[in-house]
Amino acid sequence: MKLSKMKKISGVALALGLTAVLTGCGSSSSDDAKKEDKNIELAYVEWDTEVASTHVVAQVLENEGFKVKTTGLDNAVMWEAVSNGKADAMVAGWLPNTHKSQLDKYGDKLVDLGVNLEGAKLGLVVPEYMDVDSIADLKNQANKNITGIEPGAGIMSATENALKDYSNLKDWKLKSSSSGAMTVALGQAIKKKEDIIITGWSPHWMFQKYDLKYLEDPEKAYGDAEAIHSFASKDLKEKSPEAYKIIDNFQWDAADIEAVMLDISEGTSPEDAAKKWVDENEDKVAEWTK
Repeated sequence: MKLSKMKKISGVALALGLTAVLTGCGSSSSDDAKKEDKNIELAYVEWDTEVASTHVVAQVLENEGFKVKTTGLDNAVMWEAVSNGKADAMVAGWLPNTHKSQLDKYGDKLVDLGVNLEGAKLGLVVPEYMDVDSIADLKNQANKNITGIEPGAGIMSATENALKDYSNLKDWKLKSSSSGAMTVALGQAIKKKEDIIITGWSPHWMFQKYDLKYLEDPEKAYGDAEAIHSFASKDLKEKSPEAYKIIDNFQWDAADIEAVMLDISEGTSPEDAAKKWVDENEDKVAEWTK
């Protein structure tokens, strides 16, 4: 065989060999990409705000091909679940006041992805028809009872502190219940135009449905305006980088969340309310998934 012909054959073999190597590399890269874990668990505390936000994030993730499990938990358990990796993320951290104790306890085991909603607020809320404007002016309204939510919630702790901070509240009682029971009691009282004082927060659909007001808080028992943060487990970024990025990008405003919350309060399932909002807000969702 002539030398020139042998060189040609060798060249072809080398080219084929390189192609095989490159193809193998490409296949390996593709395999690596497929290794992203598509199973995501989102934890949330069963407040109306967090039901809405969690299901919207879940819907967006599902649209991107993830299989999402949403798990409602007690507030403290939610933080613990994300901190130990039993849940992947949550979008329900109220800071700097409401969840301060949970952040102090679990913060170094979590990744703070930053604010997903600005201007959150909490305090004592009453119907507009009640003739009182400040916590300091409360006397014997509502039989000296405050209707609360779940024990252990940040707003419940703040209210317990308020009972100590305000001398006029020394013999008042804070009644724990649930977020749903509190709003039912509010609706019943308003229908009868009775006094009621609740542990309230915004954003919340009740401010869309009823004429309500926050009582002024001169002692700052409830602090100033808050922001809601998203948190991820330490290993989510490596486990599911795409899901991590979407949750990191998630951000909206009070009008967005209250629209979802109002639909849910009127009987739409959280899943359907979330899907409706996502379908109607493609541009905003595209900012989270880009």
